[in-house]
Amino acid sequence: MPKIVRPENCQPAKTLWYDRKKYVTINFVVQNPKDVQVDVQDKKIILSCKDVDDNNIYNEIEFYDRVLKADSREKVHDRTINVLIRKVKENVAWPRLQKDTAKPAWLLVDFDNWRDWEHEEEEGMAEYEQYVDMLNDVKNKGEPPAMDDLDDLSD
Repeated sequence: MPKIVRPENCQPAKTLWYDRKKYVTINFVVQNPKDVQVDVQDKKIILSCKDVDDNNIYNEIEFYDRVLKADSREKVHDRTINVLIRKVKENVAWPRLQKDTAKPAWLLVDFDNWRDWEHEEEEGMAEYEQYVDMLNDVKNKGEPPAMDDLDDLSD
């Protein structure tokens, strides 16, 4: 792939991202993108394109951790450029997308797709234990009440 050069008078695309066990998903929000170039490298991603108004769009993000560039995919849609990036270290949560702790205004967490998968197993086990405790409580209550005095209520 030819090297992507940062165009003059460019602006970044609004970028939404979320983390999964094996992948990080990045959605660059660009209206009717054209001339799209995406360069996924081991430690960073570069996006260059034009939007519906012919504005130059350019994003360069240095990743929080290394990725497998050969196992990453991108798909261009009418309003977004979706990039699925395979993490080198699976089952390790990324607290942020980029290495730098300073977050640019155009980079946002995609809370509609975010899941706190790190604690899924623990939460499932806690729910199960709560259920078992509830069943044991029901079993240990003894005999159910007679309820023979309910006939008095129908008068």
